[in-house]
Amino acid sequence: MAHESPLEERVVQVLRHLGIKRAHVAASMAPDWRGLATRHSDLVASLTIVCPTALDPNDLSALASRFIVFTGDRGPHAERLRRSLSSLRDAPLVVLPAYLAETWADVAADRTREVGGPMLEFLQRVDQRDGTKTVALPESDGEVAGISYRVRGAGPPLVLFPLALAPSQWEPLVPTLGAHYCTISLGGPALGMVAYLELRGRLGYLGAVRSLMDAVGVRPGEVVAEIGCGSGVLMRWLARQTKGANHILGVDINDYLLREAADLAKKDGLAEALTFRKGNAEALPLPDDSMDVAFACTVLEEGDADKMLAEMVRVTKPGGRVAVIVRALDASWWVNLPLSAALKAKVEVPGRLASSAAVGGCADASLYRRFHRAGLIRQTQFPYLVPVTKADPRFTLFQQQFLAALDPDEATEWRSAVAEAEADGTFFMAQPFHCAVGIKP
Repeated sequence: MAHESPLEERVVQVLRHLGIKRAHVAASMAPDWRGLATRHSDLVASLTIVCPTALDPNDLSALASRFIVFTGDRGPHAERLRRSLSSLRDAPLVVLPAYLAETWADVAADRTREVGGPMLEFLQRVDQRDGTKTVALPESDGEVAGISYRVRGAGPPLVLFPLALAPSQWEPLVPTLGAHYCTISLGGPALGMVAYLELRGRLGYLGAVRSLMDAVGVRPGEVVAEIGCGSGVLMRWLARQTKGANHILGVDINDYLLREAADLAKKDGLAEALTFRKGNAEALPLPDDSMDVAFACTVLEEGDADKMLAEMVRVTKPGGRVAVIVRALDASWWVNLPLSAALKAKVEVPGRLASSAAVGGCADASLYRRFHRAGLIRQTQFPYLVPVTKADPRFTLFQQQFLAALDPDEATEWRSAVAEAEADGTFFMAQPFHCAVGIKP
């Protein structure tokens, strides 16, 4: 089946369907573009990478001078990228000043000119050198091999993969880019952050969610709200677990994710059991005392955690439950490799492989104190280690992030340890989280 083919082969099917033999590519998340860059580099006129969390220089080797990278100058990702690209001569890195380029950053809206100008100059420079052919395609929308596409503009083809969690995605830049290029915006559950979020319903992360909901104890007929529902994968899981005995409402500020969530719910036959609503977690569009359960999974990191928690308490009925999972930047990862004590201590240091939290965000054990300050009682509090194995597509990304923090000798030791652990099937990692459930008095 087409949907079982590797992602890059499905993207190639989209290009062939549109009659495109070679295109510029712009993306954020490595799983979207890696296969094209390494296995179909002849189809890639150029590659623009916007605010990635990590890069493996080997993935870019076939593109030579045909790529450009944008990043912010704040947070751990910026330093990792500089280290990763240091092995590439004259690597083109555009640094956005005073900018935290996290996965939730709305970079095309926040820095429209600072991204659009250099990107357009880069694309036109490649065109002048390599002669990228113009295509004439009508404006259209469609789907091929489970990947949706939207064609706008005219000129050489420019394929736009999703921009992580950015609410605006590429839209603020499409008028500028579309004046010179035929933009093909791709979407669907196999791409970008939607693919990443969908993993939460299939792999180790679901164990943490299951433990959280066991502590909540959802009863038939109760109304449940997920705050920051993303692609809706946890809502769909809960709807199946409760066999349709509960109405489940999802709130998210991101129009892109809400569209994908509604489409996935419809495809799963769960549209009647689930409702999606646009809203800010710091000012929920819900009445006071209207929910029996309000839960949020790795959302309080992305804004003012106290405001979000206060809003969750506000909309929950007396006697209802509030439940939260956050990443644990203050706790150690577990890396199951035969490393020296010194290197193991370095890679497992708290926060080594974590993203940043927004100003006011919560990604540590302060979650438990925040629950107390919010007036929640009879709390259940626990940490959780989520296993990450090779079955998880993020496994490669996490390895890249670890390697980016090591010097050459340490990287050699790491690779030797990986080879030894993979030989006996014992290589895995585990990511820490904090979990809490409280009752509104």
